[in-house]
Amino acid sequence: MNFGRGRPSVVVLNVGGTRYSFSREVLKDFPLRRVSRLHGCLSEQDVLEVCDDYDRERNEYFFDRHSEAFGFIMLYVRYGHLRFVPHMCELSFYNEMIYWGLECSHLDYCCQRRLDDRMSDTYTFYSAEECPAEPGGGWRGNSSSNSSSSSKDSCHRPQSQEAAAGGNGEGSSPVAPPPGGEKKWLERMRRTFEEPTSSLAAQILAMVSIVFVIISMVVLCASTMPEWRMAQNQSMEEQSRIIEAICIGWFTAECIVRFIVSKNKCEFVKRPLNIIDLLAITPYYISVLVTVFTGENSQLQRAGVTLRVLRMMRIFWVIKLARHFIGLQTLGLTLKRCYREMVMLLIFVCVAMAIFSALAQLLEHGLKLGKPNEGYASIPAACWWVIISMTTVGYGDVCPVTIPGRILGGICVVSGIVLLALPITFIYHSFVQCYHELKFRSARYSRSLSAEFLN
Repeated sequence: MNFGRGRPSVVVLNVGGTRYSFSREVLKDFPLRRVSRLHGCLSEQDVLEVCDDYDRERNEYFFDRHSEAFGFIMLYVRYGHLRFVPHMCELSFYNEMIYWGLECSHLDYCCQRRLDDRMSDTYTFYSAEECPAEPGGGWRGNSSSNSSSSSKDSCHRPQSQEAAAGGNGEGSSPVAPPPGGEKKWLERMRRTFEEPTSSLAAQILAMVSIVFVIISMVVLCASTMPEWRMAQNQSMEEQSRIIEAICIGWFTAECIVRFIVSKNKCEFVKRPLNIIDLLAITPYYISVLVTVFTGENSQLQRAGVTLRVLRMMRIFWVIKLARHFIGLQTLGLTLKRCYREMVMLLIFVCVAMAIFSALAQLLEHGLKLGKPNEGYASIPAACWWVIISMTTVGYGDVCPVTIPGRILGGICVVSGIVLLALPITFIYHSFVQCYHELKFRSARYSRSLSAEFLN
């Protein structure tokens, strides 16, 4: 605020119609990052990048934000405790916090839990191209007179984009405007192939793709049956090849079209579902190339271990159904977000397996308390018994016979139940959150589909 050294030393902040007066030196180390930035402004243009308006005569700075929320934030500045405004959406208040430079960690613990629960219940997903933006980039605050609508709108704003926005485009990259004119049909094609519920044509395309997946799976399963192999029916073999070629042709064309209409080609190649598509399609073309260059018939090809493995890789086509079913998408998204919990679960099992397998080998075979149990001749052999006991499967092929070994087996089973149950709670909550997120997204596209059908 060096441009105003001749002005009064008192600075007035007008937040949604409520005025707060501070000395100029207080702003230098003010706990709110957005307010403290006013001290280093060198020109009026710099000031307008921080606030919404500025009155040079009265040295007053206007912020078009929620006044009551700022009042609670000022209580945090004075007393060090930050709590939610009563009867205000938690996500809307969190949006105000991020605007002024605060984080979730500044909230009291009870309010942090409320915010986490709220995000789990009403979490929404917006892809980058669907986010409204202003020419300057980022999200802008709504008028204080429209604070109620601001609260409603911010409830539908994802946390990650709120954090990235941080106010008037601060620290955020501008979002591209919606496509128009000649690029509009590309966007429509992309939605048709990527979002099965985005339009009526997308739903028809998804149903056709599902039918091809089911047909290819039926042919693959039938080709492994002894009756199919012993039939020596050349016409049936020829028909299965034609069906396989048609299915592969459809999947290849679908993959190529989706690659052409994608916005980011590198990101398209990195997506797990697209990698699975390539793994499912590639073996067929490898098999065809082997036939062309080696002149081997289909029977000799199937005798090769490598080609049989490649042929069985077509089972990955089942995963293509994840594009069309929320349940499979939820499972994949949950595993992606809970990889830390999955690693923690694996570590629990490995540590317990190492301890119990060593003790079981010692009690059942090493100490020779009775007739040596050959099922526990080594620690790796005992690991098999430990894993089936901890997971309460209990095949019965290996079991302890000594009394100390049976006591150890009971402890192993109980500890396995406890260890497996500990991370499951985190995975369950993540699964519920992912399901609601994907269901909301699907419902949003279904509404657009209904409007298209009515039109």
